Amino acid sequence: MRRIALVICEGETEENYINLLKKWYKSPIRIISHIEGTKITSSLVDNRMREIKISRWDKIDTFLMYDMDVPTVNEKLQACKANLLLSNPCFEIWLLLHSKDQKANISTDLVIKELKKSASVWRNYTKSIFTNTQQAFLRENVDVAVARAKGLKEFQNPSTNVYKLIEILKMA
Repeated sequence: MRRIALVICEGETEENYINLLKKWYKSPIRIISHIEGTKITSSLVDNRMREIKISRWDKIDTFLMYDMDVPTVNEKLQACKANLLLSNPCFEIWLLLHSKDQKANISTDLVIKELKKSASVWRNYTKSIFTNTQQAFLRENVDVAVARAKGLKEFQNPSTNVYKLIEILKMA
């Protein structure tokens, strides 16, 4: 049996992070990512699952990696049958947790400002691009980020459960 992780995400930053995970975790899990933005629906998720060429022995786990800063998208996500990898307010909270324990409520703009101040590797952070130094920093500090994310209240601001995919990849 082959295990496939279909990760449907909001944008390029998330997809590029998924590509890093593929590179880092030489797991038997095949990861497929699709950028769908805000047009996410249950039928779109079903269509993406059907597009994957699988045998009857394959198992597909579907994940939705989205920011929680758009209320209308949150409602759409709840209607989909998938594992939710949500970050509140945005994906960058997951990046920030690699260098700083963020427990206070924070806006999307402030997350990015805090990320840039949190460690020298993030000073010139640009969405959707991870420099080699940033990639190395993320890899070295992933366990710290997982522990910090677990200490946050799911779906509250701030929070992220991106760590759930990391844990699955580490167990495989």
